[in-house]
Amino acid sequence: MAFGGQNGRSTEPIFEPLRKLKVVCVGAGASGLLLTYKIQRHFSDFDLQVFEKNADVGGTWFENRYPGCACDVPSHSYTWSFEPKTDWSASYATAKEIYQYFKDFSTRYGLDRFIKVNNKVIAATWDKNVAEWHVKAENTITKEITETSCHILVNAGGILNAWKWPAVPGLKDYKGQLVHSAAWGEDVDIKGKVVGLIGNGSSGIQILPSIKNDVKHLVTFIREATWISPPFGQGYEEYTDEDRDRFARDPEYHLQTRREIEAGISGVFAQFYAGSEAQAKSRQYMQSLMEARLANKDLEKLLIPSWSVGCRRLTPGVDYLESLTAPNVTTVFGNITHCTEAGVVCETGDEYPVDVLICATGFDTSYRPRFPLLGTTKTPLSDEWKEEPAGYMGLAVNNYPNYFMTLGPNSPIGNGPLLICVEAEVDYMIKFMSKFQKENIRSFDVKAEAVADFNEWKDAFMSNMVWTEDCRSWYKAGSISGKVAALWPGSSLHYLETLESPRWEDWNFSYMPNRNRFEYLGNGLSSAEARPGGDPSYYIRNRDDSPIDVCLNSKKAGGNELKTGLENRARDKT
Repeated sequence: MAFGGQNGRSTEPIFEPLRKLKVVCVGAGASGLLLTYKIQRHFSDFDLQVFEKNADVGGTWFENRYPGCACDVPSHSYTWSFEPKTDWSASYATAKEIYQYFKDFSTRYGLDRFIKVNNKVIAATWDKNVAEWHVKAENTITKEITETSCHILVNAGGILNAWKWPAVPGLKDYKGQLVHSAAWGEDVDIKGKVVGLIGNGSSGIQILPSIKNDVKHLVTFIREATWISPPFGQGYEEYTDEDRDRFARDPEYHLQTRREIEAGISGVFAQFYAGSEAQAKSRQYMQSLMEARLANKDLEKLLIPSWSVGCRRLTPGVDYLESLTAPNVTTVFGNITHCTEAGVVCETGDEYPVDVLICATGFDTSYRPRFPLLGTTKTPLSDEWKEEPAGYMGLAVNNYPNYFMTLGPNSPIGNGPLLICVEAEVDYMIKFMSKFQKENIRSFDVKAEAVADFNEWKDAFMSNMVWTEDCRSWYKAGSISGKVAALWPGSSLHYLETLESPRWEDWNFSYMPNRNRFEYLGNGLSSAEARPGGDPSYYIRNRDDSPIDVCLNSKKAGGNELKTGLENRARDKT
């Protein structure tokens, strides 16, 4: 076996990089930007290429520009945990503001130099002979093809990034202006027009109150009931200059505000347990709230669901319910049978002519990659996941070595605070990249049995949650009774603890040929000894502050008394 340095002796201390790390990332939305930031922060010897299909960074917040587009969680919660923003205009920020937050984040840390915009990944193939991914990207303007290779491939393309038209017969026959909410162009003209709106998901709920005063008449087509929730964690308010000034000059106050909001969002998870007291209270509260806001018995019967709160993604709807009873709004329930040149025909046989037809009908939420991704089996992942996306902890899949996803199947997309979960995923990947670079690892691939066990546990857990009830939800790939593919089996905080320490035993590792896996031990010096100004006695302290692995159940927790005694002893000494 070969060793670094002269005469087979390493000249570097422990844990020094043994080779350049090569990474390709698909997508420069929030997740891709965070990965870029973390790689730049943690590594010095690396090559990183980020391919972004759009003309700028920001992902969904760059793409979605429909009227009323905003985040449905509080602004102060929709930031990286380490990168607060004090000058939000309101407690719920617009899409434009959120895009600017991520754009500024990219600029502030010089991330743009790694990003190739207007470049769409069109293929990625694992080459077992060299243990690298071969990636092809196409310039969306010039059609020029870029070919590159990398040690580790990360798909940060997101789940809500491939919008789709509704499966309505005759949709292409419609002669008016046809618009999808996720592809809202500057040429969309609704002023004084009769407008049709298909869908009452997140986008439709935001669009309707935002345009009702601009249109002559609005016909909203609703297929199913849904729970319209109050705002999460914080009510809606526009921030004053005084508010923003206090956030900026009093970091502790701002930090406390952020923590209170975050705690409020995390607190809703208990209601997702089917049959729980929290669910019953939530249902009673939500039903009374919707009844009060609708003040219309006919609409109440049609819009308030029979299934539990949270079976579909909860959506705060500021002024949505009130808008349904506006004089210039017609609410049509039931299925659409087809479109004509003039408008929409429903199952009652009634036709509704409209000048503009808006389809707020969502995305392809199958989790299947948007490009051919070939691993060790040479079967595209999109084919393997045709029936069910079976992954590992929301970020990996077997037979695809050195490959990660952000917000993959069964990641906590609706379990509580989201961006901190993206941070946990990226930090998990960084641990793998560090181990890969320093320990002569050639490849890592999650074991098939680990994937099978995880999905067995996930499915069993989901049977006790409201998400498996009979409601049509993108959590179940748009089905009524399919498996839950879009949620973590636990809370967001549960996900953070799960990913904190990788289960290395769930992975198959292979090592570089003719290299020693212990080469990272180096010249025998610790990093503290080798680093200028390092502290060679860093481990000396006045009390044992190491973590104690204690069960929360006191009957089973043998260490509770010991922990209390140690804390009392430390307090007495001070």
